[in-house]
Parts: sequence; structure tokens; C-alpha cells
Amino acid sequence: MSDTQTAEKEDQAEELDNQVDDMDSGTSMDDDGMIGDGDTGARILNQAEIDSLLGFDDDFSDMEENSGVMALINAALVNYERLPMLDIVFDRLVRLMSTSLRNLTSDNVEVSLDQVSTVRFGDYMNSIPLPAMLSVFKAEEWDNFGLMVTDSSLIYSIVDVLLGGRKGSSAIRVEGRPYTTIETKLVERMVNVALADLSSAFDPLSPVSFNLDRMETNPRFATITQAGNACVLARMRIDMGDRGGRAEVIIPYATLEPIRELLLQMFMGEKFGRDSIWENHLTHELMKTDVYLQAILGELSMPLSRLLNMKIGETLYFNTKPADKIELRCGDFPIFKGPMGQKESQIAVRIENYIPPKKD
Repeated sequence: MSDTQTAEKEDQAEELDNQVDDMDSGTSMDDDGMIGDGDTGARILNQAEIDSLLGFDDDFSDMEENSGVMALINAALVNYERLPMLDIVFDRLVRLMSTSLRNLTSDNVEVSLDQVSTVRFGDYMNSIPLPAMLSVFKAEEWDNFGLMVTDSSLIYSIVDVLLGGRKGSSAIRVEGRPYTTIETKLVERMVNVALADLSSAFDPLSPVSFNLDRMETNPRFATITQAGNACVLARMRIDMGDRGGRAEVIIPYATLEPIRELLLQMFMGEKFGRDSIWENHLTHELMKTDVYLQAILGELSMPLSRLLNMKIGETLYFNTKPADKIELRCGDFPIFKGPMGQKESQIAVRIENYIPPKKD
């Protein structure tokens, strides 16, 4: 082989090596085994990184801080801590129920508040241990509903106490059968007492009447809001000696919406942050306000052209007769009606009718 052919083969081999080097520099392998473009620096996320981004980590040891999509989902729930006045309301409920149930059962009853939390309505309904009694009640002034759940232990304990069961004996529980009419009526008495106490607990904040609407044993028939809606859940323990059970009150946030601003207050105490001294002073000053009371003898509607052409001495005719009652107004608001007369050489009006304010 000549020297010229040998040189050509070496040049071809060198050119092939340069092409391979160019291909290697264009595509690289990162430390995680992911192929990326060397020029753009883009890389593909592995499954662990995708799970971390979405908030679905396999390690659930740290549940306090969620990230990604799970944080957005949980943010849709209203945190109980945002309504601090509910703590006072339910604490007051516990004290009132302790007294009321003692009067109802003539027994030593202790009511304690275990927990106040926020749950999704659907999750709670799926977790109710059956059999149980579900009492649907309505907040009349707020035009919405709530739910009170009584577990089986408390139901049989109340029945045993109200029917004269001896102290020191545990209540007999008969599982696997529906509650009888007598048992339902006895539990209804306890629920009505609890709802009256719940109304009293809200009274210092906003007067409201909770009335029992119906009682169910199937959670499907006690649906009061959508499954994904947030609700306030108060878990209570009721002890009657060696008997007792649990009662839970669940109120949707939609029900509490009319008084949400009041529940956001941070003041604690029976007066719920009200300043009685300031209220009394404001009331006292308002009572000294001067107002003008007008007696309307008559009213007449006319075109603007006639009003502009009026002259001194012209007579206006009204539809009011001497025997008709005239209207007394304060500003633009009619208040009273009565006939007009004369007393001690002064024109007078005797008030005979009250005009209630118009509802918007």
C-alpha cells in the first residue's frame, strides 16, 4: 500500500472520530439518569419529583405542611381557628347542657367538650358509627339547617335513666334492630333540651331559635348540605355515672354565614366583646337628638309650568277634608295619623293610629 492511500485512510478515520465526538457533546446523561439536551439544559422530572410537586409524597410523617395541589385543596376548607367565638359558644353550651340534663334525668350528669374541628360534610357522614340517631334541626332566623348525632350508647343510657333504671347498672344494648317509638320519643326529649341550650348559647352573640325538624337513622336521609362543604363539628361526651355516650353537633359554615363577622371577634367572655359603657353613653346621647315632626295637611301634584305661573292671592284646592286624618312625618317616614283640631287657641293633632315602617 502506498503512502498516499495510507494518509487518506487516516484522514477518514479522524473525520469519523470527530463526528462521534460531536454527537456525544449534543446529548448528555445527568446524574439522575435522565437524558437532556446539552444546549437547552431541559430535563425530564422523575416520578418522585412529580409526586412532590403535586403534594402526594409517600412520606406522610409530616402532615402539618402540605404543598402543591393538596395544599390548594385543603385551603378550600375554612379553618376553625378563623371563628374563635365558637369556642365560647360551645363552652357555654356544655355548661348549660350539664344543668338541663340533670333536671331532665334527676341524675348526676357531666357534659364535657372533647373537640371542636372543621370537617367536610361528606367525610363526616361516612364516618358516623351506626346505629345512631341523627336529628336535623333548623335555625329559624338564619333559614338553614344543622345536625345533632347521638350514638347508640347515649341513646340506651337516656332510655334507661328516663324509664327508672337503677344507678350502678349499665344500660342494656340491643343491637341489630331499629329504635322503637318509645326510644325515639325519649331521645327527642333530650334533643329538644340540647337545642334549647344551643339557642341560649348563641343568644349573647345573636338571638336564634333551633327547632327540631326530623329524626333519622339513615345518614342518607339526613343530608343538609353538599358533601364537599365545610362544617363545624363539636364532639361532646355525656356521662351519667357509669352510663353515657357521645353527642355531636355539626353546623355547616353556610348556616353560620349570617353571623360570620361576629364569630370573627377575638374578645372572650359572656358579653362577646360588647362595651356596655359605650352602648349606654351612645343611647343616652341619641335620646337627646332633636328631630322635626311635620303635620301634613295635604299634598298636591302639578306641572312645573303651573308652579312657575303662580301669583300671590291664587287659591290651591286639596283633597283633604276637615274630618280627614292627617299624617305626621319625621323626615320622609310617616309615623302617626290623627284628626286635626284646636286646643287653647292652637292647632292640635290627636294621635290615633301608628303607621308601621315599610319593609324593603
